[in-house]
Amino acid sequence: MKKKIVFLLSVLTATASHAATVSRIDVSGNQRMDAESIRILADVRVGENVNSERANQIAKKLQESGYFTKINVSMSGNVLKIDIDEAPIVNMVTVEGNDEVSTDDLKKEIRLKERASYDESVIGSDVQRMLTIYQRKGFFGTKIEPKKINLENNRVNIVYEIAEGHPTYITDIKFEGNKKFSDRVLRGEILSREHAWWRIMTQFDTFDEDRIQYDQQMLRQFYLRNGYADFQVKSANGTFTPDRQYYSVVFDVDEGPRYKFGKLSIDNPFPDVPTDELTDKIKMSSGNYYNIDKVEETISALRGAVADYGYAFITVEPVPTKNDDDRTIDIKFKIEKTNRIYLNSINILGNVRTFDSVIEQLIPMRPGDPFSLQTIEEGRQNLMRTRYFKDVQMTPTRIADENMINLDIKVEEQPTGELSGGFGWSNINGFMVDAGITENNFMGRGQVVQLRASVAQYQKQALFSFTEPYLFGRQLSGGFDVSYIMYDYSSLGGFGYDRDSLTVAGRLGWKLTDHWSQTVRLSASYDQNYDLQTLHGWRDANLYTLGTYFRYYNLDTNFQQNTHTGVVGNFGVAYTGFGGTETYMRYSGDVNAMVKFFNDRWQLRASVEAGLLQSIDDEYISRVYRYFLGGETLRGFDIAGIGSRNWYYTTYSLGGLWKVNGTVQLNFPIFIPDEYQVKGFVFTDYGILGKPPKEDYTFLGRDNYIDTDIRTSVGFGVYWNTPMGPMNFSWGWPLKINEYDREQRFLLSFETQF
Repeated sequence: MKKKIVFLLSVLTATASHAATVSRIDVSGNQRMDAESIRILADVRVGENVNSERANQIAKKLQESGYFTKINVSMSGNVLKIDIDEAPIVNMVTVEGNDEVSTDDLKKEIRLKERASYDESVIGSDVQRMLTIYQRKGFFGTKIEPKKINLENNRVNIVYEIAEGHPTYITDIKFEGNKKFSDRVLRGEILSREHAWWRIMTQFDTFDEDRIQYDQQMLRQFYLRNGYADFQVKSANGTFTPDRQYYSVVFDVDEGPRYKFGKLSIDNPFPDVPTDELTDKIKMSSGNYYNIDKVEETISALRGAVADYGYAFITVEPVPTKNDDDRTIDIKFKIEKTNRIYLNSINILGNVRTFDSVIEQLIPMRPGDPFSLQTIEEGRQNLMRTRYFKDVQMTPTRIADENMINLDIKVEEQPTGELSGGFGWSNINGFMVDAGITENNFMGRGQVVQLRASVAQYQKQALFSFTEPYLFGRQLSGGFDVSYIMYDYSSLGGFGYDRDSLTVAGRLGWKLTDHWSQTVRLSASYDQNYDLQTLHGWRDANLYTLGTYFRYYNLDTNFQQNTHTGVVGNFGVAYTGFGGTETYMRYSGDVNAMVKFFNDRWQLRASVEAGLLQSIDDEYISRVYRYFLGGETLRGFDIAGIGSRNWYYTTYSLGGLWKVNGTVQLNFPIFIPDEYQVKGFVFTDYGILGKPPKEDYTFLGRDNYIDTDIRTSVGFGVYWNTPMGPMNFSWGWPLKINEYDREQRFLLSFETQF
């Protein structure tokens, strides 16, 4: 856009050799600005000699102020005359026609402000900045037309009229020079994608020069992970298709030869740090193909191992030696020598709501302890698991000339209260409506308060719960729960009973070690049960239970991918009796082992769960308190779909006094980008349900179907953590099944919150 300021310089006085002395300065044409202000801007005074060159300087000075559209400077005798036209004042700046980019984001790029002087050169740069925003989103055909609307009193409105058009998609992505990997493989390693109709929820199929630059880095990392240490991208060009509707992107690459790791060694300057222990931290072996990720992992592992001996802030420098003859790369990991470091102080920053004491309880370090990177990371994981914080940064800062550090813990708090409501559906409960209030960090003290109620097709429940995680200022948690549940299972699956239950419980828990904790729970349940197979109608039951439970928790979590490596286990024993209507012991245990791999995007999980009900003094254990398998606990089978059956009520399971069940499941990413949190999975489930009490071996003089056979199934599914809530789809097929078992191939669960 060309600048249209009219600049007129009339010099009616003598030439440079005949300057005139100014005796008076006359200003004309001004409406808003007073004459004295204009004289100050002109930087000229009475008594000054002015010739043609000086008059030109005065005019330029006024022009640079940006307040005028016309300037005429001249000498009439000894009078300096300044005739100006003032630039309009901007009354309002608006943006119209934008859908793909918000008005707020566009206005951040506009430098022309309200109540400023109108300047077309500023408008031109504003247009260019806004076009850059659109180009980054792939809208290269966007046009922006600024319009000036004249108002009274020399004011104007500026309107940027935007015609966005359609995004400029990438129609194809090609590679040149690649011989070891196909175009299809390389396309999977970059962020940009070829346009397809089903990519309606991503912008990666639009052309973006910044993303193309990032794609080049991703290609280099991919080749470096696969042994090609000399790889380079010679060029990456995007060109319009002939119809100028799409972009075609071509990456020209030079792969170079493939290398393997040669001799691997460590230069260890610390006599009290065993070299053998450091050698075990090397993540690769001689003869393996070169992998830059393994080098970085080794550096991190060596720093952590040395830091555990108190030597912080060390530098590990990999020194490569390339052997072109045998295509190997020798690497020496050179460790810089430092002194042992101790923790001086912990500074907590960014917490407005959460008490410092709550955060300190979760950090397994205290001033005076030897510095350990592993311990710091453990503390960060502890803080992130609370879900009190959106982000936690642990920054150690060394104190100059001392073997001490200060640890800055910077937290970014996030809402911990939840007012939720939702609806959903599952095979177990049918259609469900849910509402509740939960505060996970009550009053900033880490206390958890929950009030929740739900009404489902087969179940209704209400719950109030309170937990104090630091009772008496110690790592001792205490709390209580009050719940009421109505089960309408008489017509659902294999249960065949109804149950109304009011339970009041108190609990106390404490840590045994870094990974082990124990909880003691005392509860009283007041039930009314209706079992179709007993033919006795509704019966009252009071259960008084005292139990203790042990928990093992040791997970390394990638919170972005929601994948884990480690083990979680729960083991418990409880006695029900104390004069109640039911008397028995219950033993339970479950173990979940997980490992994440392939950049933490894949996860393999194996689990096993077991339970045992032991009658005391041959007391009968009612069917509603026994174990059942099926549905989510054994996919491919209906709810309570396996195990012993009544010969008459063959649709209903008799339940069992013990059970063993588990699963092996592989979770993996599918073609949808990670940010949509969609995962696929394959699984195999297994389960054995024990026998019921001997009293249920017969019914009306005939033997029931009694068995303890193992059942197995396989299947696949999709998990989608939608913005409204998680959805889980799975399809299972029984491999071992008895004739009276009940199958269920498809299982769906969905819940939403708002």
